[in-house]
Parts: sequence; structure tokens; C-alpha cells
Amino acid sequence: MSIAATTAAGAAQLGRNRITSKALNRVVSAVTADELGVDAGKIGVDLGDHEGALSLTITTPIRVVSLDRVQSDTSVVARSGGSILDRTARAQETIRTRVSSLTGSSIARVTVRVSGVDIQPEERVK
Repeated sequence: MSIAATTAAGAAQLGRNRITSKALNRVVSAVTADELGVDAGKIGVDLGDHEGALSLTITTPIRVVSLDRVQSDTSVVARSGGSILDRTARAQETIRTRVSSLTGSSIARVTVRVSGVDIQPEERVK
């Protein structure tokens, strides 16, 4: 069976899909939460238009290891994904790619604003 609907005259008509802003917000929050290791409920998303494509402004905390742990073992920063700036730069590209793939939306710009830190102990391999 075809995706196209057939009219009484036999001509095919293509449908269209519409994703609501609430659904887009949830997708962006989930992707961001996954990428930065934080709770999706703590993430704010503003959607905008940039020359016909989506512009995303994301306000989020970021998960980091404690300063005590960094002082005792400086390699913990590399194991946790790098500096905050490195991680947010990578997150921008990952968010753009994954949200575009999941929703089919064209994304022109992704801005990530770090609003705080979620300090978590480093998980040890068992």
C-alpha cells in the first residue's frame, strides 16, 4: 500500500506531517539530556525561525565531576568527556544531527547555554 492517498479521479495526493512545538521541545530536551547527562526536566528549549529553518536555544545544566576528584586525579576530566566548553561544542553538533534525523526538520543554529552544574561522582568500572 502506498503512502499517497488516491482520489476518486485516481490522482495521487501526498499528505503532510506536522510536528508541534511541544513535541519538538520534548525531542530536543531528550537528546540534550542524553548528550550532557542531565535530567530532561531541567532543560529549557526556545524554538525560533532562522530564514525558514529552526533555531534552537537550549538552557541546561551539565553533569560534571567534583573538583575534589579533579584535584586528586586530573585525568578524570578527559574520562568525563573533556572540558565544559569541549562538551558543549560537541553537544551542539550532536543535537543538530540527532534532532534533524528524528524530526526531519532543517536546523540552522543550535545555541547551548549552560545554566549550572550537576555534580556527580565518577562512576567506576566494575
